[in-house]
Amino acid sequence: MANAAHLENAVELDGKDLPAFCPNPAMPVWSSHPRVFLEMSHDGKAKCPYCGTVYALKPGTVVHGH
Repeated sequence: MANAAHLENAVELDGKDLPAFCPNPAMPVWSSHPRVFLEMSHDGKAKCPYCGTVYALKPGTVVHGH
């Protein structure tokens, strides 16, 4: 159940938002850290190694690329 609550706070990304990176444009400047590009796992999730923000692909997102 903790996992479901954890994903409720996830930043949802669409295909146009890829490649995923953190900090995202919605984050306040005072909480910035160096930009890091995130590798989405096979289940469509990634976690920032600096701040712990969780990113998830929106259901039905089509990812184009390699």
